[in-house]
Amino acid sequence: MSEQTIPDVRKSVTVPASPDESFKVFTERPKDWWPPSHVLLKKERVGLAFEGGADGRYYEWDVEGNEITWGRILEWEPGRRLAMTWRLDGNWQSIPDDERASEIEVTFTPAQGGGTTVELAHIKLHKHGEGADRIFQALDGPSPGETLERFAKLF
Repeated sequence: MSEQTIPDVRKSVTVPASPDESFKVFTERPKDWWPPSHVLLKKERVGLAFEGGADGRYYEWDVEGNEITWGRILEWEPGRRLAMTWRLDGNWQSIPDDERASEIEVTFTPAQGGGTTVELAHIKLHKHGEGADRIFQALDGPSPGETLERFAKLF
């Protein structure tokens, strides 16, 4: 697939919380919602964290203290929006920088009737190179997807 033919993948879920609280749970409790199969480390993962603010990173660490960075935070707007790079190659392996990283955008919008609609979008998937179509196929399932489904269970 070429850059023009790999569409964005968008998933959403509505949770019974304010946009501010939803953002806080998303960024302060990733270990509670992050799928356990989504791991880059070789040893057992013991933690996940977001460093608040633009240019922070989100990363995981293992039982020995080894860290792998999943990406860099591009936008940090509490209660509204979070954007970050996603440092994977086309074979689901970690890459060290953002040159070939796609991006993830998460928006927190007040829902009609109460709560918050949280939308997670994978964009610029063409940057994964030859494996971009495999990544698209893996992500393009029914909404909300495993990640947002796990997130919604926290409310």
